[in-house]
Amino acid sequence: MKLAITGKGGTGKSTIAGILTHYYKNDGYKVLAVDADPDANLASAIGIPAEKASAIIPISEQRKLIKERTGAEPGQFGQLFKMNPTVHDIPDEFCIDYQGIKLLVMGAIRKGGSGCACPENVLLRSLLSEIILNRDEVIIVDMEAGIEHLGRATASSIDKMIIIVEPGSRSISTAKTIMRMAKEIAIQSFVIVGNKLQDEKQKEWISKKFSQDQILGMISYHEIIRDADLLQQPLIELLDEKLKREFEKIYQAMSLDL
Repeated sequence: MKLAITGKGGTGKSTIAGILTHYYKNDGYKVLAVDADPDANLASAIGIPAEKASAIIPISEQRKLIKERTGAEPGQFGQLFKMNPTVHDIPDEFCIDYQGIKLLVMGAIRKGGSGCACPENVLLRSLLSEIILNRDEVIIVDMEAGIEHLGRATASSIDKMIIIVEPGSRSISTAKTIMRMAKEIAIQSFVIVGNKLQDEKQKEWISKKFSQDQILGMISYHEIIRDADLLQQPLIELLDEKLKREFEKIYQAMSLDL
């Protein structure tokens, strides 16, 4: 099972990705969570203690590793470097394990004027491809609001892209853009999860923006979601009965669909 979770920044992508890692782990699956969002909040969402999370060095900042695997100095241009670096051992060597959940933090991919054909990007893309194509765990990738990490071959192996939206036109617009981009690189299955919803009116508003077969589920607004990070506890341990039902409905619907 290979899942990519995306959406506009601030919609709760990491929160939902973190919850899903626990659901799959509790069901007996091996889980590898991949933080591919430059904002890097997945460790907190999983419930990894702050002191342990702060010690994580993203792969994109592992200069020695990048040079070793690509043959080029990171941050420099005009160099020759390997386009297919060896990466199969990186997830096990550089991940951290928390309560049976493995976490690998990728770091930022370079864009635009900073140049995309660089050793860091080649390593990150090769690594994500290796993880999605060849690992046998449940893979949950917390992505930024886009699909820059994904090549066509990698994207076609994703079982489902989960796009998180919140009440607001910009969130809906971002979701529509992601859906269009996903189709262009052969992602066959994407679904919508509404998040931070305060009433039925907001749920209905989001439902009208997408076809019903695209709506995977809805998550209500709750202060405990906001406060879980402050409490430094996994959100899954703090859910009330209503939130448990909402997350379980999403998990069950997704598992049945897969």
